[in-house]
Amino acid sequence: TALIATERDPGRDVVLLEGREVGWAASGRNGGFCAASLTHGLSNGLTRWPGEIHKLEELGARNLDAIEEAVVRHRLDCDFERSGEIDVATEEYQARELKEWHEEIGAKGLADGVEYLDAEAVREQVDSPTFRAGLWDRRGVAMVNPAKLAWGLKRACLDLGVRVYEHTPALTLRPYGAGMAVRTPYGGVRARGVALGTNVFPNLVKRVRPYTVPVYDYALMTEPLTAGQLASVGWKNRQGLGDSANQFHYFRLSADNRVLWGGYDAVYPYGGRVRAEYDDRPETYAKLAGHFFTCFPQLEGVRFTHAWGGAIDTCSRFSAFFGTAHQGKVAYAAGYTGLGVGATRFGAEVMLDLLAGERTERTELEMVRRKPLPFPPEPFAWTGIALTKWSLARADAHGGRRNLWLRTMDRLGLGFDS
Repeated sequence: TALIATERDPGRDVVLLEGREVGWAASGRNGGFCAASLTHGLSNGLTRWPGEIHKLEELGARNLDAIEEAVVRHRLDCDFERSGEIDVATEEYQARELKEWHEEIGAKGLADGVEYLDAEAVREQVDSPTFRAGLWDRRGVAMVNPAKLAWGLKRACLDLGVRVYEHTPALTLRPYGAGMAVRTPYGGVRARGVALGTNVFPNLVKRVRPYTVPVYDYALMTEPLTAGQLASVGWKNRQGLGDSANQFHYFRLSADNRVLWGGYDAVYPYGGRVRAEYDDRPETYAKLAGHFFTCFPQLEGVRFTHAWGGAIDTCSRFSAFFGTAHQGKVAYAAGYTGLGVGATRFGAEVMLDLLAGERTERTELEMVRRKPLPFPPEPFAWTGIALTKWSLARADAHGGRRNLWLRTMDRLGLGFDS
């Protein structure tokens, strides 16, 4: 947001306040997938905004192109690879569903660049005995080192004159004359407009807080694969991968040929607390390691050298929402639900449009104008999330069949299918 604000108006004075250091939280410790989708996947977008989905897909493609252009223009050393992603089926019912889904989006004119792969074809790309089929989105996803991207964006901001204050949490937000004042432990900042990118942390506009909950996600990273180990897997086109289960894994190669393997467990702490002790979960790491060797038995003996976790800002529609406060002098975007590496750039554009009071193709979207349902207070939030997790696991174990709870959530627009 700071970078685009400065590029839109080079004479604008931009200050960036960062509570810890740039890249410390989700910006630097995610899975490193940079997706074109603004809607947490085509299925979620098609369900929620069928009348806008072609425009949303177009805007998402343009947004990913703009990220790639910025990587080149600002010489961001961040291992950016436009290698695409394969959504893989590991059960026969998932293979059938992938084929039917490919046919459906093809009929709707939404399958450009998406190729269906049968079992033989998908294993030619990446060899796992568990793979039954795949959908390869060739252009809609890039791989990136997320920490290096965040650090590179910080350098680009500094080069353009943005003042960056790290270890400077924003504590309060209040009107001040014709603008706003943000208080920090070390002083205040007065500005005509404020853009809030608080992610999973408490929003300074308090009425926004019930719209997100923290869901903790975990990942492992292997040691670099040898040439022989890499050959045993294939993976010559270096795509990102994710499986089709409700409790899904995502995995990819790093620039030095480590395998990042994450996902499956999604842990909601009672009360929605964000705490450092939740960032590590040994029982999840052990579970992920077992799943990894089921997927790639030919890599038996490979060591894991890194493990981490972090909180995802989850909202009830699983994709970002937007808004303003204080008579349009404050804008916010939140709720990216794990696909923020790419979509946060779109969120930046939306916030800057809103602060400028401009009507644009972005601000006219129903997705931008309407908000998701907020989460209920405890104990209802924890109970509902726990029941949903149990039901999703049960569906994975019973051929994808969704029980009454999940079907009810689907009808209410709260269904999770990713």
